Amino acid sequence: MMSLPEYFYDVNLFTVAFRLFLAVVFGGIIGLERGANKHAAGFRTHILVCIGACLAMLTNQFIFTNITEISDPSRMGAQVITGVGFLGVGTILVTGGHKIKGLTTAAGLWTSACIGLALGIGFYSGAFMTVLLVYIALALLPKVETFFYHRSRIMDLYIELDSLSGLNDFLCYVKSLNIRIQDTQLSKTNTVSTGEIGFHLSIKIPKEMDHLEVIEKLKAQKGIYLIEEI
Repeated sequence: MMSLPEYFYDVNLFTVAFRLFLAVVFGGIIGLERGANKHAAGFRTHILVCIGACLAMLTNQFIFTNITEISDPSRMGAQVITGVGFLGVGTILVTGGHKIKGLTTAAGLWTSACIGLALGIGFYSGAFMTVLLVYIALALLPKVETFFYHRSRIMDLYIELDSLSGLNDFLCYVKSLNIRIQDTQLSKTNTVSTGEIGFHLSIKIPKEMDHLEVIEKLKAQKGIYLIEEI
């Protein structure tokens, strides 16, 4: 007779249902955080990815146990990881100011698939610890990230000026604030006006200045149509 731990690691009707149920719960935990923050892939998407990955691993384990032992138990799992990588690409967007959005959501989808694979093979402890750490990373660490981000002396800005002739005057004004210019790159503007120019500016600000103060001072300069931190 099997012990209780052995029973949960065995593939039977109960453990199949139990693992799929955990995939719904664990995928839903990650998806709730993403959906609550209005990201492209939310509650249902993460659940479906986690369930699908779990079922793929269960199927592979079933084939290996009941049909042929020649089969590689990790083959279907490897294909799931590759396939979810392509799915995650669809959530990554580059906005007008060349901001990249969706990377965290794509990583969350990929991790949900990995959690599903772990559940499918019966690696409960790994799946549980992973979903706990993922939730901490998504729900709590952004506050820590913001705390240090706003205290960084490096700023990346996207700026639109009314004309190319005003660019040199603007850069001189930036230097007059004791701000070090690290990089400047011209780019297409977000607006329809052909007279304006857009550019990216990477700067290093003095210790006594904060990000909001820098943006307010630069925004007050003549000829500035748009300025935002990226």
